[in-house]
Amino acid sequence: MPDSALKGVSIKGLEVFEALARTGSVAGAAERLGMSAPAVSQQLKNLDAALGIELIDHSRRPMTLTAAGRLFLRRVEAALSALRMGQRDLVTLDLSGLSALRMGVIEDFENEVTPTLTSRLAETMQNCAFRLQTGASHAMQALIGARELDIAICAAGRTAPPGTVTHPLLNDPYILAVPRGTDVSAGLNALTDMAFLRRDMDQIMGKQIEEYLGRHGWTPPQRFEMDSNQSISALVAGGKGWTITTPLSLLRAGRFAGGIDAHPLPNEGASRQIVLYASEDWTGDIPGQIAAIARELIALHFTTPGLEAMPWLASQFVVLD
Repeated sequence: MPDSALKGVSIKGLEVFEALARTGSVAGAAERLGMSAPAVSQQLKNLDAALGIELIDHSRRPMTLTAAGRLFLRRVEAALSALRMGQRDLVTLDLSGLSALRMGVIEDFENEVTPTLTSRLAETMQNCAFRLQTGASHAMQALIGARELDIAICAAGRTAPPGTVTHPLLNDPYILAVPRGTDVSAGLNALTDMAFLRRDMDQIMGKQIEEYLGRHGWTPPQRFEMDSNQSISALVAGGKGWTITTPLSLLRAGRFAGGIDAHPLPNEGASRQIVLYASEDWTGDIPGQIAAIARELIALHFTTPGLEAMPWLASQFVVLD
């Protein structure tokens, strides 16, 4: 593509393309961006013309990316992420006036998101007493509901903890995880000879997965119940059973990921939302700014590589603006 072709590429056009890839429809992209549907269509038409290639297959519903579109999306997400982080740096998060901050973060983010997030916060802390806790979502919810945390990043439950304001971060759909090469063409019925690896029923994930199974009349025998994502991943990779998980959890499988195949859930799907809860006593922009940093880090470490590995999740595994 000649350099002159970039003259027809606008940031708004790239944002429209990213939103279309995530939502799978013009209407969804328009709602996400606060635009009209005709304006979204025109932006995409302009982008296609500038690049000289079609990025989206309009003949399918929901819309899907062409091979060129999938390749371009990775570059667009990286470019927009860099621009957003640069813009964020111009409006520095200022915690210098805080005397204390108590924050809890879901353990799913312990290796990638949490270290960078806390480093960003520490840059502007001067006389702030900072306390960080990591753990399961139900524990984070209980702590902020009891006013023992000011901010909690975790999976959302049926209702928000009392006295909190919710900032959405990520839609994390439930998916099927089976040993590499397992035939799942018959749906869950194809797995009756394998053990079902349950999540700890105290966990929000465990409860939501059981609700999904119950809606579809599935009651696998109670053999395994674990609160360790890595242990579940190891057993699936070793051919010992199957599970229902999420892309976020699967991306944490590490060395076990090569032995696991991921598939959409049969029938009606389900998902969990990762959110930031802030105590309603916290006024001002700080919770929203922390949520914005978290979204950028989630996109960098999870949704971008996740969609590259599982492009069929393009309209589901998305950062929530």
